Amino acid sequence: MRLAIVIVEDEPGVREALERDLSPLRNTLRVEAASDVDDAVALLAEIAEDGDQLALILADHRLPGRTGVELLIDLHADADTAAVRKVLVTGQADQEDTIRAVNEAGLHHYIAKPWDPAELLTVVRDQLTEFVLEQRLDPLPHLAALDAVRVMPLLRDRGDR
Repeated sequence: MRLAIVIVEDEPGVREALERDLSPLRNTLRVEAASDVDDAVALLAEIAEDGDQLALILADHRLPGRTGVELLIDLHADADTAAVRKVLVTGQADQEDTIRAVNEAGLHHYIAKPWDPAELLTVVRDQLTEFVLEQRLDPLPHLAALDAVRVMPLLRDRGDR
């Protein structure tokens, strides 16, 4: 089982930049991208069918059709995806949209466009670490993508078994 990150971004150049900035994690994690909510939903089904686990979604707000905030709200409301870490990566969300994402989608982080690649990686590592800790997953297979200091107690617990 691999942990998966899904990027939902309709602008090809921005989507490619996000994928490029997350490329250091590709050896450890599954990193996928979708251009809209419908593509993302199909991708989530594919990830589940493959036996992988969605850990983090990075969603733009303004997308064709349904918004990224609506997708995050749906994920938060579904028992199978409620624990997924949710990050809004956008330059377009107004205050009302952002408040809705926080209150109704359990938003974990907001990244404004344009982002700093090092900050993006730090946020992603932090969110993945939180996911592993909250779900009490074995951190070892994902260690290269996590904050090793924060998962050390789980590693020690694993060694005690």
